Amino acid sequence: MALRRTRRDYNCVGPLKFLPFALNIGLATLIDSHAHLAYPQLSEQIENYLQLASSAGVTGVLCVATTAADSPKCISLAEQHSMIRASVGIHPNNCHEAGHNDWQLIEELAKHPRVVAIGETGLDRYWDDCPWETQVDYLKRHIQLSRRVDRPIIIHTRDCVDEAIDILTEQFSIEPFSAVMHSFTGSLEAAQRCLSLGFYISFAGMLTFKNGEDIRSVARTIPLDRVLVETDSPYLTPHPFRGQRPNHPALVKHTLECLAEVLGQSSEVLSRVVTENSLRLFKNW
Repeated sequence: MALRRTRRDYNCVGPLKFLPFALNIGLATLIDSHAHLAYPQLSEQIENYLQLASSAGVTGVLCVATTAADSPKCISLAEQHSMIRASVGIHPNNCHEAGHNDWQLIEELAKHPRVVAIGETGLDRYWDDCPWETQVDYLKRHIQLSRRVDRPIIIHTRDCVDEAIDILTEQFSIEPFSAVMHSFTGSLEAAQRCLSLGFYISFAGMLTFKNGEDIRSVARTIPLDRVLVETDSPYLTPHPFRGQRPNHPALVKHTLECLAEVLGQSSEVLSRVVTENSLRLFKNW
């Protein structure tokens, strides 16, 4: 269905477009580094969403797991579709629900050739369902696993970015590992701490929001060789489709366009840079 045109009302991309034209921007290549394709909002129409992604220039999507139950589903999607790769892991908001054998399953699945990352893991103080000690325990488990299988970890933080970075820094001093700070909304200082560890910074749809200037200010300071873009679909739909669900990988191009303007690059150049960064981080892609 065509969307009604309206005036320009935010400062990253141009006027709103009708969807078919918005998808056709001629990007050479682009990887959505974080999408929950195993969620039913997307998996039930996966062929359609992958076709839209291809039409938008998206050549790769990382299907990110949040539980032991959806980790095999992520792998299955990656086996069925050449443009998809998978992660395996247990989200901090879910780790208190993990069954007796769930972690053992994650360890086994991590060795699968279509798995290129571990997580998402991390810490979350916004929701209080899961005890803090359990979250920290599982974060450290994911870090140890990432070292063993030589896969980067995907880090989630909410209302606790400094505490999370403290633990990441402590663990990194014991033995280094690779990581991406997913859907980053932290401070400039937090970003610099992550960069000092060699981590990547990934930006999602919130970068494009009218009230996202703080995120854009941080994004302006991130070196080109450390940035990624993502949808975090089916959530965080970027402008100009904010509020519509589900978000899906084709719409990552709007976050890319915004980030390109913030960094003073063309969309075409930045799409290639982001792809190179993704392939460098997820080296088993």
